[in-house]
Amino acid sequence: MVIYLMTEAEMQLADIIWTHEPVGSGELVRLADMRLGWKKSTTYTVLRKICTNDIFQNENAIVTSRMSREEYTRLKGERYLTEHYNGSLPGFVAAFLKKKRLNKQEIDELAQMIEDYKVQEEASP
Repeated sequence: MVIYLMTEAEMQLADIIWTHEPVGSGELVRLADMRLGWKKSTTYTVLRKICTNDIFQNENAIVTSRMSREEYTRLKGERYLTEHYNGSLPGFVAAFLKKKRLNKQEIDELAQMIEDYKVQEEASP
């Protein structure tokens, strides 16, 4: 699945939707005005764009997500890995670690994630 990468403005509206869904479109306009200073037309233009790209839907003036914030972020990360590191998570980590030093807690957290993943993989058929 190729994920549409939302613009910064689209992400701002998406954050409001994910926080308040299901949200009526009128309420979404009010929230976007309060938080972002957007006019009704701006909110509907941005909403139409993110609905067109199957991230959200607006049915009967109720806006809901078609994918969670976590799923969107995961798919966006997978796309980044594919485009920049041939899908290689170890390649990404190696490049990242060339400039960033991890502290002991971060190393322990990563090691625990890997160990948990190994246990899950061994348990699955």
